[in-house]
Amino acid sequence: MEFSEHIKTANVENVVLRQPLHPPSRGTLCITGHHLLFSDREEEGSARQVLLLLRNVDAIEKSVENLLAHSGPFCNEGRSQRISGSSGTITIKCKDLRVLQLDIPGMEQCLNIARSIETLSCLDGVSEMYPFFYRPSDVSLQDQWGLSSPENHYSQMKELHDRWRLSTVNRDSLVCPSYPPAVIVPKNTDDDMLEKAAKFRQGGRFPVLCYYHRKNGMVIMRSSQPLTGANRKRCKDDESLLQAVIDGSDKGFIIDTRSSQQALQARVTGGGCESKSCYSGWTRLHRQMERGKALQESLMKLVEACGDESHNMDRWLSKLDNSKWLSHVQTALSTAGLLAECVERDGHSVLVHGSEGTDSTLLISTLAQLIMDPCCRTLEGFLALLEREWVQAGHPFRQRCAHSAFSHARLQQESPVFLLLLDCVWQLWRQFPLALGFSEALLLRLATEAYVSNYGTFLCNSHQERCALGVKENTHCLFRALLRARERDCYSNPLYEPIELAIWPSVHPQSLQLWRGFFLRWTPQARHLEEAQEEIRNMVTEWGKLALS
Repeated sequence: MEFSEHIKTANVENVVLRQPLHPPSRGTLCITGHHLLFSDREEEGSARQVLLLLRNVDAIEKSVENLLAHSGPFCNEGRSQRISGSSGTITIKCKDLRVLQLDIPGMEQCLNIARSIETLSCLDGVSEMYPFFYRPSDVSLQDQWGLSSPENHYSQMKELHDRWRLSTVNRDSLVCPSYPPAVIVPKNTDDDMLEKAAKFRQGGRFPVLCYYHRKNGMVIMRSSQPLTGANRKRCKDDESLLQAVIDGSDKGFIIDTRSSQQALQARVTGGGCESKSCYSGWTRLHRQMERGKALQESLMKLVEACGDESHNMDRWLSKLDNSKWLSHVQTALSTAGLLAECVERDGHSVLVHGSEGTDSTLLISTLAQLIMDPCCRTLEGFLALLEREWVQAGHPFRQRCAHSAFSHARLQQESPVFLLLLDCVWQLWRQFPLALGFSEALLLRLATEAYVSNYGTFLCNSHQERCALGVKENTHCLFRALLRARERDCYSNPLYEPIELAIWPSVHPQSLQLWRGFFLRWTPQARHLEEAQEEIRNMVTEWGKLALS
């Protein structure tokens, strides 16, 4: 398919752009297969350009009107001129929460541009998306894609080798479509046992190791729910697999991210939870975490509150509270703290799952590792953690991040779980400003890249999809780009001081704050915060130079 088929009007002159933090400007608007380009020529030889990826468009609103009035602030030499004709306004609401307004002369041109944006921003084919066309001059497609692999991770963890092995039972993605080809499992389980256990777990997500705690040898496992159903079916192989995890210790914990009532109701549709009689060494703990539609609607309410221009404090606080977003942050951090406490303080291994095991399960396992493990708090360690726990572990980015907070489309499988993770990490970063080796700028970059990106890292739902579509062969890796020298300086925390101890976040309501850097990022207040952080970075850099001289 040719992109040109969807472009009736390729460029328009005398367009007025209104965007946050900038005065209105007049210039030329161009549309391509992947971008909207606005060029503002203020004086001869200089131009200010705004380049917007069309995939960043979450919603578009248009209005057309006949004009018979005096022109505004852009007429020649400041003189008011009487004009007639028609014009239109396109309001573009972006996935990164920007709101842009384009005033376009000519009704037909306005409608053509609007239709092109609507069509090109919603193309479904992954191979038609911009990462497959992005070719920076300083890197090659032959460069390594990704930071590590399950095989490399296992080989580096020598402590695992006595009791754990690397299984390639899923090398063809037939056992579990959302798992990587290799997973870490107990040594005394064979692949036949794993295949049977996979049939007893939703989506084939049988229990696999995601974290080994070097201090005491305890582990975090993750999976999906068991398919016990109304008849309370059993699977001896699944039971043996989990027994092998706690072999030699007194017990383990299962943290189910659903309420006990939700877990019982899941039996009606074939799901369920582990019974005490069949999994005698395990104690089940229920911590309800919202997911799916409820979480998406919470984000939409929060963004609506942040866009409220009434300047009424009571109304603002009421909207913020009604969104329940900070309650979701509190629940996620609290549940992750419980998981870390079981492993770090109590010395027990833990299995984490909800229903599918691809959302809240990954959220709390990631946060728990950040709390416990100083290696995960470096810039490289954090990106490797995200790659391992979200990209390789099968979080369905394409489905969950199809729309952000503005879309008028009917909700399907959208859910801002990854954004919730980044918000929780920001809360940690704010409470422990010296303990994390990366900056808020990195979290903001990742929050945008998950929804719209030049890179292929967050394109698909699973390793299987990435292989089928040739993502690794035809796109560049975001994580490797973020670790290049010029990017590293921007995304490193200049105040970082490594500590070996666990960092236990406070989850009291007064300890949690709205992530202003993200939700209010297009306001002057957030810009002042950015400038202050940049000044701190420059001061620390200068102090470092003086110390070396």
